Amino acid sequence: MSEQKMNHVYLKLKDYSVSGKNFRLVTNLEYGFLETRPKPSFEELPDYYKSEDYISHTDSKRNLFEKVYHVVRVFSLRKKTGIINSYGSGGKHLLDFGCGTGDFLQTAKQQGWTVVGVEPNTDARTLANVKTDNAVFDSDYLLTCEACTFDVITLWHVLEHLPNLEKDITLLKSLLKPNGILVVAVPNYKSYDAQYYKNFWAAYDVPRHLWHFNQKSISRLVLKQGLRVVRTKPMLFDAFYVSMLSEKYKTGKMNILKAVWVGLVSNLKSFITKEASSIIYIIKNN
Repeated sequence: MSEQKMNHVYLKLKDYSVSGKNFRLVTNLEYGFLETRPKPSFEELPDYYKSEDYISHTDSKRNLFEKVYHVVRVFSLRKKTGIINSYGSGGKHLLDFGCGTGDFLQTAKQQGWTVVGVEPNTDARTLANVKTDNAVFDSDYLLTCEACTFDVITLWHVLEHLPNLEKDITLLKSLLKPNGILVVAVPNYKSYDAQYYKNFWAAYDVPRHLWHFNQKSISRLVLKQGLRVVRTKPMLFDAFYVSMLSEKYKTGKMNILKAVWVGLVSNLKSFITKEASSIIYIIKNN
């Protein structure tokens, strides 16, 4: 993104989970999302994912937090497969871009979908391939797959990680069948829990999250690519999960009861404001 399109520092914060380094969030004037600055180079980014606590790259259940995450994931997988079954165009070819350890692909495959996953992390990809009969590839796969088109492409908390945002959306659109859908889930920095925790809000997760979206910015971003948002859905569990981690960053403790209260307030407010902690966007060709 051009530096001329940014001039306002929205927030100063740090990486609480890996490096402890300081960052700032700068408003992008063209789209309205926030950008992480300084932005790590492509070569530096993998170092910020080198943590045993990066839960989407592991199936471990070492503590209460990880056990709760896996219990919630069972319900989350039902919702995700429900969405693709409801909004899919009739075909059953699915690409999960940034599939982590492959649980969503495994569940979709059990429901009759032909699945392909892309996952750059080697350890997560290995776990995913065990669950999907080797249907998961590294990031270069889509550039060399000449016959690849999909009825549904999903990015579950992945868009915020992509270094080449506009370029990757262009690529994904080219892989989408004419009546296909793109399903994108991202945190929402306009939510109550984001406003409450401010620089301690765990969903900022700098610098792994390079972009921080609100609803208007997502609509503007995909519209430029000839796509449009046709429906949104809240991810209500995220408010509790994010609040628990935010409490840890803020106080050094999980403070489960406090986190549950903040998550509950955030969800209740979102029924009126429509500003949930995380939002799923159903996107089609314009």
